[in-house]
Amino acid sequence: MKKEGGSDPSFQTNEKRKIIMAKLHASPAGTDGVQYRKAKLWQIILVAANALNGMAIYIFIGQASYAASIGYGITTLIVGGLLTFTRIFDAITDPLLAFLYDRFNTRWGKVRPLMLLGWLIQSLGLMLLFSWTSSKGFGIPVFLATYMLHLIGYTIVNMTAQTLPALMTNDPKQRPTVGVWSTVFNYIVPMAFTIILNSVLLPRFGEQVVNEAGETVANYNQTYLTVAAIVTVVVSFVGVLLACIGISEYDKPENFRGTKKTEERLKLKDMLEVLAHNKPLQAYIISAASDKIAQKASGAAIVATMLSGILIGNMTIATYLSVGGMLPSIIFAIIGAKYCGKHGNKVGIVNWAKYCIYANLAMIAFFTVTWFTVGTHSIANLGVTMILYILLTLICNGFMMAGTTAGTAFMADVIDYELDRSGKYTPAVIAGTYSLVDKLVSSFSELIATGCVALIGYTATLPQPGDSPTGAIFGVTMFLRYGLAILGWICTLIAMRRCKLTKEEMVNVQKRIADKKAELEGASDNA
Repeated sequence: MKKEGGSDPSFQTNEKRKIIMAKLHASPAGTDGVQYRKAKLWQIILVAANALNGMAIYIFIGQASYAASIGYGITTLIVGGLLTFTRIFDAITDPLLAFLYDRFNTRWGKVRPLMLLGWLIQSLGLMLLFSWTSSKGFGIPVFLATYMLHLIGYTIVNMTAQTLPALMTNDPKQRPTVGVWSTVFNYIVPMAFTIILNSVLLPRFGEQVVNEAGETVANYNQTYLTVAAIVTVVVSFVGVLLACIGISEYDKPENFRGTKKTEERLKLKDMLEVLAHNKPLQAYIISAASDKIAQKASGAAIVATMLSGILIGNMTIATYLSVGGMLPSIIFAIIGAKYCGKHGNKVGIVNWAKYCIYANLAMIAFFTVTWFTVGTHSIANLGVTMILYILLTLICNGFMMAGTTAGTAFMADVIDYELDRSGKYTPAVIAGTYSLVDKLVSSFSELIATGCVALIGYTATLPQPGDSPTGAIFGVTMFLRYGLAILGWICTLIAMRRCKLTKEEMVNVQKRIADKKAELEGASDNA
């Protein structure tokens, strides 16, 4: 018999694996025989708080069409074309960040300096776009230049942030928890920030006008855009700072190594190879890109104005009603995480997409019946229609939250799948390749929104709260707000049918990665 340890290669490999996983903050082996890397709850929460940056910018930049009209004198149709162009530019910058990510290393780490650098650039671009050069006599060139500057910074921050979940944990049960907190922040922050913009800042700093019904409403003006830009920049800084604190323990060189003995610099062909051969990534791109078109179009400021300010007839009350239907639906994020932990992230994406389709069809039916009976303005008054609107909003948002939770966790699975497949730890390549295709496709969302609005008569101006509701406005609003989303989820169901990255396969992926790293460590020690 051999003494314990001795020269038994399997024993030495197991010991190496234990040492490696200890360095990576791994927990003891679970029932599936894999030692997983786990993060602390407070770290997960702080990293998820980056949504204060991402979602605050996302909500505010949706008002760029108003900045173009008010501050630069650009007409509606031209605005749609310009924003489509900037979206394509944004897509091109995403894969370029992968090269920066691969080469960017400082004594303070990799991801934290990148995020702070990105915040500084995006903040400069926002202040120029909405305040410092707005209403100063400039036109399309300055609008484009400042918008693109903000996009460069925004890309650096958020592309880096997309790599953080995979960096923190590879535990299949904890990854959905990361998704829960990301989902919670990604829904609460837009709600809260929308209230701040529409119900606090706009009434206080916007232009006060009397509409056709004799009611005083606030319209967008330059003063409001300036104040809103300052608030957005401050909120975004808080989010980036919290994320940097949360990820600090993992922002170390050893956590960015692959499973090959020699590490090569990232090349363009690596990105093309990933896109061509990583099938789970292909399925995820189709799924997420189709959903993003709907999300961007339905989330545009002009759609919110038509739904809340025109159809419901009271922007402030409609905003509060949406919040009332959103907050309880956060419970669905927790339910969704437990479901994904049990059945896997791929199954979660598929099933929650089905439920989202059913819920949005019910919402369209509700609005249609209300339009032809008591009128959609009745939603703003306490009664049956208001209660039904809140309940349906809760269900729609809840199902979307659960689906978003699954999607966040699945992206981390795809990153680890690529590490197992190619031996290279390239989270920025995965995120950048995904974002390139995603943004190229979804770049047409702004054009879709502004184009639909132009078709119903808003060619030189944009919809304003208090405009008279018409059948054309109703139809366009239903299509942009709910119809596009349904089409996106149908694409998700089709794309995920060819994805084989199940819960069982992810266990095998983690085992292979751990074995390869143990062998690599053993080879380096023997050398």
